[in-house]
Formats: sequence, C-alpha cells, structure tokens
Amino acid sequence: MSTPTSGDAEGAARYPVEWEADVVLRDGSTTHLRPIRPDDAPALQRFHVGQSERSTYLRFFAAMERLSDRDLVRFTTVDHDDRVALVAVRTGAESDEILGVGRFDRVGTHEAEVAFNIADAEQGRGLGSVLLEHLAAAARERGVRRFTAEVLPQNGKMLAVFKEAGYDVEQHVDDGIVTVSIDLDPTDRSRAVMADREHRAEARSMQGLLSARRVVLVGPRPDVVAAAASAAPGSGVSTDELIAQRVLANALGGTTHERGGTAHEPAGTAHALPDGQELHVVGVTGPPAPGVRYWADLDDVPGPADLALLAVRPPEAIDAVRRLARLGVRGVVVLSGGYAETGPDGLALQRELLRVAHGAGMRVVGPASYGLFTSTPEHVLRASLAEDVPAPGSIGFFCQSAPMAVTLLATARRRGIGVSSFVSAGHRADVSGNDVMQYWQDDPSTAVACLYLESIGNPRKFSRIARRLASVKPVVVVTAGRSGQVVPPGHAVRSTRAPRRTLEEMLRQSGVIRADNTHHMVDIAQLLAHQPLPAGRRVGILASSAALAALVAEAASSAGLIVSASSDFLPEDADDAQVVSAVEALYAPDACDVVVVVHVPTLRPGPGRVSRVVAEAAARTGRPTVASMLGLHGITEALSATAPDGSTRCVPACSTPEDAVAALGAVVRYARWREADHGTVVRPEGIDSPRARALVEELLVPVSGRLALDPATTGRLLACYGIELWPSRRVSTADDAVAAAEEVGWPVALKSTAPGLRHRADLGGVRLDIGDATELRTDVAQMRATLGSVLPAAAEAPLEVQRMADSGVACVIRSTEDQLFGPVVSFGLAGDAVDLLGDVSYGVPPLTQVDVGAMVRSVRAAPRLFGYMGTAVSDTAALEDLLARVSVMADDLPELRSLELYPVVVAERGVAVLDAQLVLADAQRADALRRALPG
Repeated sequence: MSTPTSGDAEGAARYPVEWEADVVLRDGSTTHLRPIRPDDAPALQRFHVGQSERSTYLRFFAAMERLSDRDLVRFTTVDHDDRVALVAVRTGAESDEILGVGRFDRVGTHEAEVAFNIADAEQGRGLGSVLLEHLAAAARERGVRRFTAEVLPQNGKMLAVFKEAGYDVEQHVDDGIVTVSIDLDPTDRSRAVMADREHRAEARSMQGLLSARRVVLVGPRPDVVAAAASAAPGSGVSTDELIAQRVLANALGGTTHERGGTAHEPAGTAHALPDGQELHVVGVTGPPAPGVRYWADLDDVPGPADLALLAVRPPEAIDAVRRLARLGVRGVVVLSGGYAETGPDGLALQRELLRVAHGAGMRVVGPASYGLFTSTPEHVLRASLAEDVPAPGSIGFFCQSAPMAVTLLATARRRGIGVSSFVSAGHRADVSGNDVMQYWQDDPSTAVACLYLESIGNPRKFSRIARRLASVKPVVVVTAGRSGQVVPPGHAVRSTRAPRRTLEEMLRQSGVIRADNTHHMVDIAQLLAHQPLPAGRRVGILASSAALAALVAEAASSAGLIVSASSDFLPEDADDAQVVSAVEALYAPDACDVVVVVHVPTLRPGPGRVSRVVAEAAARTGRPTVASMLGLHGITEALSATAPDGSTRCVPACSTPEDAVAALGAVVRYARWREADHGTVVRPEGIDSPRARALVEELLVPVSGRLALDPATTGRLLACYGIELWPSRRVSTADDAVAAAEEVGWPVALKSTAPGLRHRADLGGVRLDIGDATELRTDVAQMRATLGSVLPAAAEAPLEVQRMADSGVACVIRSTEDQLFGPVVSFGLAGDAVDLLGDVSYGVPPLTQVDVGAMVRSVRAAPRLFGYMGTAVSDTAALEDLLARVSVMADDLPELRSLELYPVVVAERGVAVLDAQLVLADAQRADALRRALPG
C-alpha cells in the first residue's frame, strides 16, 4: 500500500490512508486511487504537459502550457479536510503515472467546489465517475453536503459525469459558464447507478479473463529450480514445476467429456489450440503444437496478451506481474501458494502482489487457485489444473480452494452434467464469487450459478449481487458451515459476532438456494439445468412399491410439497400398458405441477421401460420431473427424449428418493420466490437523514471509542427517523416521582434503572398503572425495599417515571453493526422464554416491505399479535413501519453500533417505544458508498 512521503510530519500524520482504493473501471481494467501527495508534483507536471490544449482550456478556462511552481505546490499540498485531492494512478517501479485528478476546496461549512481532469488517453474508461464517487464519500466524511462546479458549456463529458451520477443536480448558465450544484446525500437513483456501473465493470473484467485468446504461462526459471534442487537434494520436481507442467499438458491434451460422462481426447495427446488462441510458455518445456511458443525469458514474449498464469514463488510472481504490464495483460491467475496462509510475511507479499497488479490494470485470481476454464460454443479456454474437464453445458461453477475444485469437477463428470465456466478463486485476494456472479448475469451460456463459499468477504455486496442474479437465474450456494463464520487460512475476512442465523436470513432475502453440501448442490443444479421451473408445489409420485410411495410422500410433505391425488405405484410385474397408463395419468393436464419417479426393482430387470416412458412424457408435457432409479445417476441417455421443439430433454436422476425430493423442494421454493412480489426498499416518510448525519458527526467529534447516548440525545436521533421515544423522568425520591408523574400525566409506570432489573416485573423492577400520588409514594418505598433484598446495589439506583401506554403486546427491536455483515436488525416478542428459545427473526438492510412483514410474521410467537386466544389484534402495520424506520436508520448510519428498543408496546392502534439504548462509534463498514476492490 502506498504511504505518504511528505516532509511535513504533521501533514503525513493526517494522510487519510483509508481513502486509498483499487477500483475496476468501465473497460474491466483496474487502477489505484489515493490522496495526492507533495511528492506527486513531478508526475502532476508530466500529466499536465501531456494534456491537449483543449483539455487544459476546459479545466482551467485558459491556455496554460505548464503549471507554475506555485501551482504545483498548491495542487499537491492539501490538508485532506478543507482541501482534498484524489489521483488515479498507474503504478510503476520508479514513480506513479497520474491518469486523472479530482479535487474539492471547501467554500462554506457544508459546501465545496469540485473539479476533475482526466488524461486524454484515458477518457471514456469511467475515471471521472469513479473519482466523483470517492470524492463524494470523502466529502461526506468531512461534513461537506454539496458540491458546486463551474463548467464550460462545451465540456459535455464533464456535465454528463455530474448528471449521470444519480445525485440531485441543479444547473444554470451565467456569463457563458454552467454552474452545477450537486447534493451529495445518496439517493435511490445514485445507489442504483453505482450498482449498475459496478456490475458492468466487474462483468467486463471477468469477461476479459474468461474470453482470453492470448495467454502467457510463467513457470519457475531454471536458475530458481536449480537453486531449490541444490538446497534440498533428492526433493524431486518442485510444486511450482508440477503446476506449470500440469497446466501446459491440460491446455494441449486434457480430457473432455460428452454428455453422460463419455471421455474423449485422451490426456497426453498434444493438439492445436482453438482457432485464434495463442499460448506463450516461459520456464517450462513441452511438445510443439500449433499456437504454442516457448520462451527463455518473460521479457522475450511479444505482446499483446490477455491473461497470465503464474506458477512461481511469491517474489517471482510479483516481479512477473511488473514485467507483464508492458503486454497489456488484463488479469493474472496465481496458481501457487505461499501467501497469506503462511502468516504476516505472506500476507504482506499478497498485498504487494495486489498493489502491483491493480496499479498495472490487472485483476488477480488466487493465490492458490485451481485455475479457470470455459466451455462455451463461442470460446473454449483451458487454464486450470483440471485434467478431466466436464462436458460443455449451462452450469457455472465457482469455488475457492483447489481441493473443493477437485471435488466439484469430479462430481460434475460423474453425473455427466455440462459446465459453461469454472473459476477457482483460491484465497480470493481479489476476484471473488461476486465478480463471477456479475459475469454470469450477462452470460447467455450460463443458466444456473453454483458457488461453494468457504468464506464471504463482503456479505452485503454478495447479497445485493445475488439478489439481482437470482431474479433472472437460479443461484445455488454451499457455505463452509451453517453460520458462514469459518475463516480458512489465507482468507482475509473480518471477524463477526452476528448470530449464526444471520447468514441464513441474508441468503433467504437474496433468493439464493442454499444447499447442504456439494452432493445436494449438484442434485439441485442438474434439475434446474435440465427441467423448467415448476408452476406450483403439487407433486405427483410414481413409485415401484406402495412402501416407496409412502416414503416419498412423507419426504415431499416435509419439503413443503403437496402430494397430488394422481400419485400411484407400479408393481414390478406391471406390463407395458400399465406403465403407459400410470404415466399418462400422472402427466395428464392439471394432474400435478411436478413429478417424482422412484423405481427400485428387487427381482426383475432395471427400469428400462419406465425410464423411457417417463422421459417421453416429461419431454412432451414440459412438466418438471426428477427421478431416482436403480443404476441411473445424473444425466443419462436412458432418461432423455426429444421435446416437441426438437430439443433433447433429460430427466435428472438422483442417488436416493430423499435426494430427489430434497432437490425438487428446493427448486419449488426458488420458483415461488421468483414469482413472488418482493416489494421495494422501504423508505418511510418523515425521515431526515442529513439531520441525523450532522447530529452523529457532532456527537462523535470529541469522542474516541464507543459513546452511549443519554435518553434526551437518543430521542433526538430517533426523531430524525420519525421514531417517537416516550418521555420519562429519572427520580431519586418519592416527592420527585410525584412531581414527574404530574408532568408526564397519570397513570404512570415506575421502573428501576438498575441493569438487569429495569424490565423485570417478576423481580420487582417494574410497577404499572399507578393512578395517584399516594399509591406512587407507596410503590417507591416498596420497590426500594424489594430491590434491596434482590440486589443490594440496586436499592439506591435512580428510578424512572413514565406515562402508561395503552395495553398491548410487548416486543423488542434491536440493531447491531457487525464488522462482517454490517447492520443486522432483529425482532422478537419480549420475555425470557422468547430469548431463551431464540425466537427472533433477523434482517440485513436494506429491507423491502415484504422483508419487514416476513420478519414480524416469522417468529413462532407471532400469533400473539394477531388475536391469539381471543386477545385484541395488534396494530402490525404500525409495528412494521417502526421496524422499517429502524432498518433505514441502521443502513444510513454505519456509526450506529447498537440500538435496542425495549419494550415496544404494540396496541390495537399504534405502537409505543418506551425505552431505547443507543451506542455510537466510528464507522467500520466494509461496503461503503464507493466502489473498491478488496486489498
């Protein structure tokens, strides 16, 4: 990571290193953004001199051949507060090359003037847009709420940057100058614009890797190999050598499979690369083949190149990336290990690798990647350690570690299922499942997305991307552990204290199909890839015995399916006519929505007749079908038939009836999610986010660490989000209590403020419905005595007087800011039993109104809100409005470390928030309102 080199110690101390970021640009390449430094003066002068006269005039409104020494000092020496400048740079061995500059100068308490200058050769790559995003984020941190800019009318590109950013923009023309005013508060449109730009940039970067035609393979240099051999005699071939040799052999003669698992092109047979592809090999020798050239040194390789594969030690890999920059390489796949998994020194090497690669415009897959390949009709790429590649198909696979890649690909080959693309991210230092999902969304060859995630580095971004992808293509995910809190060696993941169910809720909100393991994931994937989505959840069952039919029916009910009356069983001795009759009845119009066929003969021959008739009926009717038949597994010819449109349809076969039903149940749930109305992101009326932001910044200025707000300040912050905190008064004596009751209004509640007792009526900490002064004085005395016997220290704690709320159901709403997941909102009914049983629902903002409604209704105690046992029906609309406001508040304010509204009393009409505990701290959220790569 770059560090400031200013001679001014105070200036260096103020250097905001957290503003440094690597970003993906519109064309899929990368660049590094950072605050400007005084030692950038020579690079800034070179940047300025390299600009055309027109670009200089548009920026400065005058001709300016060179910047004066005074201008250079003024432009490069900033305080990172009132004067801020960011530069986009291409890193070099000697110095950085500036590609663009964005800056703002404060002209008022909350207003700053902004300006941009992009190198002529770099225009059209989205540098202006990304600089605006990052400058806006820095400005909000510094309390700036509005940008102004003066732009010449002919500078259409700059005006477009402002207009297309999605912020609220005003502009007017005065004396031939366009004055633009930009409100920096994020809007729904600005968020959508950023997400769309992020999607297009990351998808294009992955497309550049997966459609590479000119590939460079770099193995260990002979001198490095010789040194290693002399240092460890008898050690044999090094791991890096083996990796490079395997990749080369696979590119020249790897085994591929046809549908159904038939292999062809045996390994070891060298053949020509696909038309138009080139492979340049350094450090490894191999057989001659058309399209392949061998080189003694990386510097000898002619350019350009699209992709590089590195099988060398970390120091050599970093050096290779620097030398690859001249070839215009778009990405590198780091196949070797030795990075973060080895400890702090390895982590430093990994960060240096990223810094060099991103500064040169490259994405990084790995380290410790198993590689990548594609099998689309338009393009075939073999850049992995996989000797046997599955057949071409419509399923995309992503995983992280190499061992999981081996397992996934072996499973796919055994099943005979086809793969469109495969990426192993290794330690996912850069490229992650998020990038691959962005690519799959636009990839016509991929119909099903499958991900095995050993860790999730940015769950909020994952949720956002997965939800968008799942709305058009199914996303099937396996996580390492149910909680997603496993952190494998080498993975840079923030720690989390979120409840273990948080990940499950996040995946549910996103429409992701969560599989239990690899076997389950492939069961689901083959069903999705080869059968249409179900129209409903009525399942027709055809089994080879009554016992099997009953077993399948029970499994179907447990999976949320409705067993249709058309279900039947076929005895083993059924003749052809009986088979046809039973199958036709099952596939009759409106007989059911999905079909499960289970055939396990005990005496007679295998399921040949049944499989043929079922396959033909499924292809003819288009009714989703899954089978479990003895001797059949995956995609088979026995269960394939021609559909009316001439295409071949195959009924997937699972190992057991339970597997078949589990896969079908998951697909049915996904189909229902896809058809459902998910609502829109909640944004209740009466919310004043700018006022809340200003209040939080004001409160945190003099504070380091956590700040627990007092009730009055808590009420002020909640009021910014339209949440009314019922007033209460803290008292010490009976006379104070009576005076407080007269102020707030009778009847009142009397509560202890002692921790652990403030909501405990069963321990004497709460007295309700006190109607007059005499009763209140008596209750004060009795509460002091009772609490003194339970907890002596609580006897002298202040008491609290509050007006009584209408009777209703007591609930609790909480929000916590987690380092990994960001804001996590929870809801439950109040009470020990609910807490002990974990009857709590969770949501990860931003939430839609459908998400909010599901949170309220999904807790097991929810019937108490809807007239349970003859009680009054609670105002759940008001409760959902309150929960929505809390979710918006949590999403808006990353400084909101924790919030607890307890109790919230939900009456027949309205809700009352009787108490709130709120803690602020400096923001730590990973998914900020600016695009940035990990690193």
